[in-house]
Amino acid sequence: MTNGNPLLSPATLPYDLPDYREIEPQHYLPAFEEAFAQQRAEVAAITRARSMPTFENTLVPLEESGRLLADVAHAFYTVSSADATPEIEAVEERLAPLMSAHRDAIQLDPQLYWRISTLHERLDDLELEPEQRYLVERHHREMTHAGAGLDDAAKETLVALNQRLSTLTTTFEKNLLADSNDLAVVFDSADDLAGLTDGELSAAAQAATDRGLEGSWVVTLTLPTGHPYLSSLTVRESRRRIMAASRARGSRDNEHDNRGVLREIVRLRAERAALLGYETHAGYVLADQTAGSPEAVHSLLRRLAEPAARNARREKAALQAVIDAEPEPFALEPHDWAFYTEKVRAAEYALDRAALRPWFEAERVLRDGVFRAATELYGVTFTERPDIPAYHPDVRVFELHNADGSPLGLYLLDLYTRDTKRGGAWMNSIVSQSHLRGTKPVVVNNLNVPKPGGGARTLLTLDEVTTLFHEFGHALHGLFATVTYPHFAGTNVFRDFVEFPSQVNEMWIYWPEVLSAYARHIDTDEPLPADVVERLHASETFNQGFATSEYLAASWLDQAWHSVTAAEAGTIDDVAVFEAAALADIGLDDPTVPTRYSSTYFAHVFSGGYSAGYYSYIWSEVLDADTVDWFRENGGLVRTNGDRFRERLLGVGGSKDPLEAYRDFRGRDAEIAPLLKRRGLAD
Repeated sequence: MTNGNPLLSPATLPYDLPDYREIEPQHYLPAFEEAFAQQRAEVAAITRARSMPTFENTLVPLEESGRLLADVAHAFYTVSSADATPEIEAVEERLAPLMSAHRDAIQLDPQLYWRISTLHERLDDLELEPEQRYLVERHHREMTHAGAGLDDAAKETLVALNQRLSTLTTTFEKNLLADSNDLAVVFDSADDLAGLTDGELSAAAQAATDRGLEGSWVVTLTLPTGHPYLSSLTVRESRRRIMAASRARGSRDNEHDNRGVLREIVRLRAERAALLGYETHAGYVLADQTAGSPEAVHSLLRRLAEPAARNARREKAALQAVIDAEPEPFALEPHDWAFYTEKVRAAEYALDRAALRPWFEAERVLRDGVFRAATELYGVTFTERPDIPAYHPDVRVFELHNADGSPLGLYLLDLYTRDTKRGGAWMNSIVSQSHLRGTKPVVVNNLNVPKPGGGARTLLTLDEVTTLFHEFGHALHGLFATVTYPHFAGTNVFRDFVEFPSQVNEMWIYWPEVLSAYARHIDTDEPLPADVVERLHASETFNQGFATSEYLAASWLDQAWHSVTAAEAGTIDDVAVFEAAALADIGLDDPTVPTRYSSTYFAHVFSGGYSAGYYSYIWSEVLDADTVDWFRENGGLVRTNGDRFRERLLGVGGSKDPLEAYRDFRGRDAEIAPLLKRRGLAD
């Protein structure tokens, strides 16, 4: 019975998009409870069967099970990340242990595991299609990895650990959002924000008005340590205040303190890993990734850290030289790096990146840049659908069609920051494609661009342009994956492979016919001057020592936290001391080059899905840089290349081993040399 709950009735909007106009926060928990019960009954029907396991009586109904749960969960988690009102946060807190318990009930079911193990043992005797065979392999591997082979007592301990961890990670994210909002920096005078554009000032004034601080200016915090405004603010004290607020998140003695939360997360993850037969959480996670082991990841990170730190030291010396030439010199501090980097960039390359914003009007970047590249490469077309409502008034809905006119799916864009949205940028699915379920994809891109007041047009920074292209690469992966079984839908691939398609999509930012179409002055329609484009290309390795070091520092912190044993985890009582030791260990402890994320606001690994996996970006970039070389060698932005990339990589979703799919596309394994060249590390 639906009892008037819209989440329990068939979707009425195109592509099964939930009608969020009808959904209230109180609808979610009852819908989840019904969905949990429904899937448990569906799985029970599988395990009660007296006949011997077959693919048709075990895997097919297992893949068909849980459709209601998938629909409700996708609907809810879209909102909980992008529009987390207090009511939604309360639901998420109650839901976290329930979701964990339900997941364990399926993954640890001994009768289901027996049926799948039986099929796995007979795999060579079964006449299965490649996707079906891989489905058996993955279900068996994932259930084994989750602990399905443990005895009952160990499973009971495991379930308790999982539920507690689910609650803690939810608490971490809630604390971070609240502390980020509390620490937003209030300025009483526009003079304190000298150097910002009119649009940025307008956004800061609007943010103040939204908080009841009319006449002030509020700078909200982004997820990374370095705020975009640090590169242009001329008042040093304003830069210091923003950096200090950013680095303080989650580490103050208040109700949002994440230090104890993350220490308990680390300890319980280590205990769980030991229970499952692994020395550390990193060992547990990486055993089922393309990397295979912590040793492989640590080897790559250490190989890159030394040249990255060396380059950062050279960059630091250049910045200090600029400061020393000023009338009142001082020692470079972290909040100065971005500002003086732009001074050095201007001197060496005659480039002022802040001055480029009039060429990056958001609507034009979207339509004539992001969408155009996709149309040229894959033949897909985009039609805005203002008649289809989304979950927030700022969200725009686009319908996609393939080159032959067939409908592909929906793309939602949620561009602007707000206090109810978590930091950073991401892609998620609301509906996943599956031939078995007869569904087409609906995907969302979220960014956190400040929204100008008064209806002014939005001008993006070059970094925001890059983020939009990057996240749209994830969206294309979710839209193009064409599989039979939901288990392989969209971006359901290994964590250290998932960033690969999104990074490849960044290559079109500077592609001549794409750049000339979208990078046009907001007032004159003049294209970005050719000499500026040349200087942008010439400066591609500029400041890469800093960029690589801050990223590697965060990756190493993630590995350090998750490479402790259960016994060691219990002895950690000071987060700052642990961080300092970890960064010193890899030689990335320069105080002027802070880690991209300190532990207390490292949402990727303590509340997201990247625990022991933040290395994935650089791991995937090896494939990305090698792929960019392939595109350049084969004609670039042409349909034959796009069709090959779509068919052999994006289109297979998770239905094939990712490195096998890469070899099918590239003709060989990836080589690291293109990455080293790109990041200025080749020497």
